[in-house]
Amino acid sequence: MDFGIGFLSNNVMLPIIDFFYGIVPSYGLAIVALTLIVRFALYPLSAGSIRNMRKMRIVQPLMQKRMAEIKERYKDEPQKQQEEMVNVQKEFGNPLAGCFPLLVQMPVLLALFATLRGSPFAGANYSVNLQILPAGQIEQIQPQAFATAPQNIYVADGEHVKVAAILPSGNKLAVGEQTKIQYQTVEGKPFQVLLEEHPENKLIPDWKVTKGEDRIKIDAQGNVEALQPGEVTIQGTIPGLAADKGFLFIDALGRVGATDPDGTIHWDIVAMIVSFGISLYVSQMLSGQNSSGGNPQQDTVNKVTPVIFSGMFLFFPLPAGVLMYMVIGNIFQTAQTYLLSREPLPEELQKIVATQEKEAVVAEQKALPFEPKSAKKKATGGS
Repeated sequence: MDFGIGFLSNNVMLPIIDFFYGIVPSYGLAIVALTLIVRFALYPLSAGSIRNMRKMRIVQPLMQKRMAEIKERYKDEPQKQQEEMVNVQKEFGNPLAGCFPLLVQMPVLLALFATLRGSPFAGANYSVNLQILPAGQIEQIQPQAFATAPQNIYVADGEHVKVAAILPSGNKLAVGEQTKIQYQTVEGKPFQVLLEEHPENKLIPDWKVTKGEDRIKIDAQGNVEALQPGEVTIQGTIPGLAADKGFLFIDALGRVGATDPDGTIHWDIVAMIVSFGISLYVSQMLSGQNSSGGNPQQDTVNKVTPVIFSGMFLFFPLPAGVLMYMVIGNIFQTAQTYLLSREPLPEELQKIVATQEKEAVVAEQKALPFEPKSAKKKATGGS
């Protein structure tokens, strides 16, 4: 049994979607509800990461100073130097400790991401790999049925079944041989029967050869004819039930890409990409990730990072529903970071901050120009 990403998606994410769609028949609102529920559930873990990041930002200067002193003091005693550095990490905390809560919540976030990339919000893709062999060679191979991993396909609102693409005679064909790629449920029910039961949804699958296009011929019904020896990859797609449905300013939840081949710009997608970049930058600023201690190169990297991440969606586009989830998730993260940044610091951290502020004042006073001698004499005479 799968207890990984697929298990979380099928047994946690999809039931939540069905529940909220049953209350308010809107897949857009279902995405919003699902995202917020997951984010609230993971709040304690992400809060721990944010608090640790805030702590390390405060203690890092003192920690680096102590590390430098240890390196200088025990430069001829490597073992002693390592022991002292470990003690310092125990005292101030490990910077990598904040990564653990992030790692724990990653499977849940990946399951959420995978759920929104598939049915009903976007088309479900099936990859079928074929091997075309000469007629004489195929006789030596025992036929074995081929099936892809099943995916949850929404055939109607609130109704979804696990469907796989199968080749009953196997995925090894002889030149000139014909076969048919079929969809069926894990119980063996043909997908065509499901389509006939719900003709109003028009979930007609399509096929695309992504490798070895000259080696086979395939029609709209999935009938395949082998033409030349070699390897072939066919991608079958079952459309998403809600792919063409809109939400608020979003025209279609399943739309992929900010532009069409004819040059049409989809401003709803552009708006979400820009919103993602802005929310990412604000979150970085609130968490202190934009503070590099005066390193201009690091400052530039911090400022460019949100632009790079946002621009990535122009070259590696995602369905509009997934972008909406990422924007909502970022806004939630930004709000969480803001609230936690206003929490009172623990007493030991307050002392460190107070010491740092005093040192900063002293350093600033030392950097000021000397007062004129006449002013000093005047001041002395007045006393």
